[in-house]
Amino acid sequence: MAPDLYDDHCPVPLKTLGAIYRADEFVLADLLDTIPEETRARLAVYLYGRSHTHALGIHVASTCEAEVLRDASGVVGNILYNLSRQPPTKRSDGNSAKASITLAGSRAGDRTIAWAAH
Repeated sequence: MAPDLYDDHCPVPLKTLGAIYRADEFVLADLLDTIPEETRARLAVYLYGRSHTHALGIHVASTCEAEVLRDASGVVGNILYNLSRQPPTKRSDGNSAKASITLAGSRAGDRTIAWAAH
């Protein structure tokens, strides 16, 4: 039975989670190698479920086999597996474009706010 996907329990110690969060790509690979694949799969789901670690969850999922991700979280595991195998430029993980606010209009009294994606 897959664990509750809305469970806030992190599958690794908070110290490890912090190290993973702060690691560069080379250190991250070494850190993930020390974690059993089943735990990495649960960690991928945990991270993916939080907006600020969404992309990191996809990266962790890329270190797991499809069956292990599926065992960890069912359909979400399948989705994570597929997302983690896409080229980084094609991922739609919400971090590809940032919205900014610009003031539009040439008149001083015009305070229309326009959204622009960069």
